[in-house]
Amino acid sequence: MIADLRTGAPEGYLAGDDVVDLDHPVVRALHDRLAADGPDDATYARRAFEHVRDRVAHSSDVDDPRVTVRASEVAEAGVGLCYAQSHLLVALLRSRGIPSGLCYQRLADGSGGHVVHGLAAVWVDRRWHRLDPRGVDVPFDLVRERLVYVPDPGLGERDVPGVFAAPVVEVLAPLRSVTDVRRARLAHDVPSMIGDRCP
Repeated sequence: MIADLRTGAPEGYLAGDDVVDLDHPVVRALHDRLAADGPDDATYARRAFEHVRDRVAHSSDVDDPRVTVRASEVAEAGVGLCYAQSHLLVALLRSRGIPSGLCYQRLADGSGGHVVHGLAAVWVDRRWHRLDPRGVDVPFDLVRERLVYVPDPGLGERDVPGVFAAPVVEVLAPLRSVTDVRRARLAHDVPSMIGDRCP
């Protein structure tokens, strides 16, 4: 299921799956800690975003070999690629009953190719807001979009349209095929065609 970022309804963006394993005890415990004192949905969404942004290191930044994919793996390890960080954020939001999904960008990799960057989106105040937990300096903002990367069409970069209810298989397959993220050639393994097959 793919919702339009501007007009898509949130139905279908609350369920868990093998990757967004929101019922896992580790994810539930983290949800309960972030939900302490019963904040409203927007405050909880900010807490969840800031937890992932500040407490889950990006694998490349810390030269960590572990490949985490499931939200529970990310929560336990405290490390993951941008996709994994987004999987955890979506699991935490859905645990609260807040519709959320996954978004992607196609970005230049600096060597003539492209890589897919993972984001999350949350449904608050009757509209989707994209969030990028990858950015250590990116604030939580439901008024003005704040992302780490702004695609440059001149470099063949672009936002992949829509909000995905589940992770895209083209992203999961290469992640699940490696045992050391430092040796993975994700810029080449993740197909740049992801954006061409989506509405």
